[in-house]
Amino acid sequence: MTSNETQTENMFLCYPLRPDSCLKVHRLTVIKVAMYVLVVLMILTTVFGNLLIIISISHFKQLQSPTHLIVRSLASSDCLLGSLVMPYSMVRSVEGCWYLGDFVCKVHSSLDMSFCISSLLHLSLISVDSYWAICDPLSQVRMRVTNNTVTVFITFIWLFSFVYSFSVVFSGITAVGLEMLILQTYCVGSCVVFFNKQWGIVCPILTFFLPGTIMSSLYLKIFYVARKHAKVMSERMTGGMKNQSSAHRERKAAKTLAIVMGVFLLCWLPYFTATVLDPFFSFWTPAVVFDALFWFAYFNSTCNPLIYGFFYPYFQKAFKILISTYICGIKHSNTLIFE
Repeated sequence: MTSNETQTENMFLCYPLRPDSCLKVHRLTVIKVAMYVLVVLMILTTVFGNLLIIISISHFKQLQSPTHLIVRSLASSDCLLGSLVMPYSMVRSVEGCWYLGDFVCKVHSSLDMSFCISSLLHLSLISVDSYWAICDPLSQVRMRVTNNTVTVFITFIWLFSFVYSFSVVFSGITAVGLEMLILQTYCVGSCVVFFNKQWGIVCPILTFFLPGTIMSSLYLKIFYVARKHAKVMSERMTGGMKNQSSAHRERKAAKTLAIVMGVFLLCWLPYFTATVLDPFFSFWTPAVVFDALFWFAYFNSTCNPLIYGFFYPYFQKAFKILISTYICGIKHSNTLIFE
């Protein structure tokens, strides 16, 4: 009887032969299968959606403007997150176990942080570019923005994201002062990065709240200017259909920016709020809740290509041409025609 009980207990351990093993998350098989299906669909959408953005911008010369180079780099960041990070996070979330050891855990956490920070900073750079394009298109700064200038900013974002993330994770600086807590809670099969009170504030401010504040301020200004332009155009009597069409485009641009900002805040704000508050409340947030907030944040990388695909006509045309040419075998011109 004792032997049977031991075997039953071992079934719920990540490493049954190790007494210091973490416990598996006990879920019904149906729920596990449903979770795997849902997450796999999310990963595939993230990878192939962003891959379609990357190929579209690389394939069509009309899309190779400074703005779209930033969008392509953003899509690269989201695509790498979906292919290199999310599959391993999926197994950890569904099974409740990490099977690849401490070193790979650190690499995984570093890449996770790198691609997420890169994505956030790219979104901020897009907001700055959009602000110049709509609110101050004739300024000297805007006129000097070339593909080379944008490439320098993109390179800086990637370097900063990787150097910052790998330094923070491998140095263990975020866990200083939490040694006793880590010793008490550590078990084989876990993969967690702890943040003390200091770094629980510094990291979110540096990587989310500061870029997020810049984005929010710029998009509010853009939204106001776009609405103002649309109102002026619609009130003009001369120009007829041309003015109506311009007003419609301005309204659509403002609406799209509002959706981009709304999705960004909806996905990331809960996770970073929990990250800031958790160290001050003795890490009261359950692991399952933190896991859900992680995936909610990942969902932003899934939404980005969907937003561009649904709300930007030139991407819609590019997608149709690429899919019909390379999947359906129907030949099309490599030139996009903008109306």
